[in-house]
Amino acid sequence: MAERSVPAAAGTKERDGLSTRNLIILAGLLTLMAWSYVGTEFSLRGLLGGESAVQILTYIRKLFPPDLSTQFLFKTGYWALETFAMSFLGTILAVLIACSLVFLSNRNLMFAGLLFEMEQSRPWVRALRTILYLGAKAALNLLRTIPHLVWALILVFAVGLGPFPGMLALGIHTGGVLGRLFGEVMENVEVQSIEALQATGASRLQILFYGILPQVLPECVAYTLYRWEVNIREAVILGYVGAGGLGQQIQIAISLFLEHRLLTLILAIYLIVTAVDTLSASLRSRLV
Repeated sequence: MAERSVPAAAGTKERDGLSTRNLIILAGLLTLMAWSYVGTEFSLRGLLGGESAVQILTYIRKLFPPDLSTQFLFKTGYWALETFAMSFLGTILAVLIACSLVFLSNRNLMFAGLLFEMEQSRPWVRALRTILYLGAKAALNLLRTIPHLVWALILVFAVGLGPFPGMLALGIHTGGVLGRLFGEVMENVEVQSIEALQATGASRLQILFYGILPQVLPECVAYTLYRWEVNIREAVILGYVGAGGLGQQIQIAISLFLEHRLLTLILAIYLIVTAVDTLSASLRSRLV
């Protein structure tokens, strides 16, 4: 009986320890929420009560009806296509950046012998791989650490106003994000199929195309399509720093108090975002 009571007591202590840890975590989260509430000066009364509610309703009334004149609708369509092109080309550039760095920034591929076999007899080879690995990791961290708005501001000064710096900003920032996501996918590659290809004498490119890509391609495509959906929204935001598209026109409409045109532009954003989401979901269901 004494021998049976020992495991039961150990299990009770373990459960008590888990419950105590969970309570500490919960208390920490509640403390963080309270601190954030005070720090942001959040106030529902200030947002929806009294004069604020009246001002919100008054501004909403000014938005109607939307400007549906033929000339402005044609211009809105052009700006919408400009925003779409920024997000699409930016995503393609991001994929190219991510693919050029992800293989060098992945420890399994660089040091575990999946693509590059370990060469203990050549220390300079391992040193070179270490330099390439650290350099690629640092580059991806830099690309995704700097927000897309900051990249857009830098590139606007470098190449001028318009959609071109916006496309570059989206591609650079998203390239770092996709590089991180692609790297996590490749960390989970099943080694058995890679070792089987190595045993048959397959080359490094054959291992890449027949052993690694078939495993990671579906998830990489899903991540790319998701980031495209995000980029269509971010392309609108980049317009506020002079990157063109619908965002820049929204800034102009707000600055000049053109509320009717503002509502038309907002509706255009809704339509283009919905279209991209639908297209992305359709492509994801067919390709993944």
